[in-house]
Amino acid sequence: MSEPHLVDEELLEEERELLALDRSRPTPNQQDGGTTRDHAWLMIIGGIVGVFASIQLVLAEMQLLRDPDAVLACDINPVVGCGGSLTAWQSQLLFGIPNALVGTAVFGVVLGVGAVFLARGRMARWFWQLMSLTVLAGIGFVAWFAYQSMTDIRTLCPWCMVTWTVVIIVGFQTLRRAAQAGHLPGGHSLSRVLTRESWLLTVLTFVVLIAAIVVAFWTQWSMLLGI
Repeated sequence: MSEPHLVDEELLEEERELLALDRSRPTPNQQDGGTTRDHAWLMIIGGIVGVFASIQLVLAEMQLLRDPDAVLACDINPVVGCGGSLTAWQSQLLFGIPNALVGTAVFGVVLGVGAVFLARGRMARWFWQLMSLTVLAGIGFVAWFAYQSMTDIRTLCPWCMVTWTVVIIVGFQTLRRAAQAGHLPGGHSLSRVLTRESWLLTVLTFVVLIAAIVVAFWTQWSMLLGI
């Protein structure tokens, strides 16, 4: 009964030793389609947060359907509020299905896959490639919706921003692990960049996003803060 536990501990120790030598080098577990325990936990936590935020948006949208004049708990001020986003056409991008419902399903999958990885499960190369394409699509959607929020909708949905944060953080780390294990095209150079600089890319993405938000809503921020 204790043999599987010993094997897991040996694999974890091997992962730590290999990462200490070269952080861009994949472990045997990763080459076989697995991932690190840290990444698995990140997917689980990110999935839970994403599902929770998406459900809050679904509940808010249901409240608006019952009473279009309802004051939502997430409507904090003229700049930060989800009412404007939920009533905009951008909130139902996929065949009229609310983005919040799609998000609930997607983040649920992220949670489930993270749990499989935590249990030392392994995925095929095609699954990693599909997951990476989904990540790129998710990051692209975040960029598009953020732009729409700043230019057309003119409000910042707080629960939407929570999901953006999850997509960006989990997304870059998933691309990092996929490239590290050789599941993506681009060779060793791409693997080293994504593995070594993934957190830098994540921080830069947030810096650009926050800077764009500050500039886009500068007049409103000035009025709210009395600047």
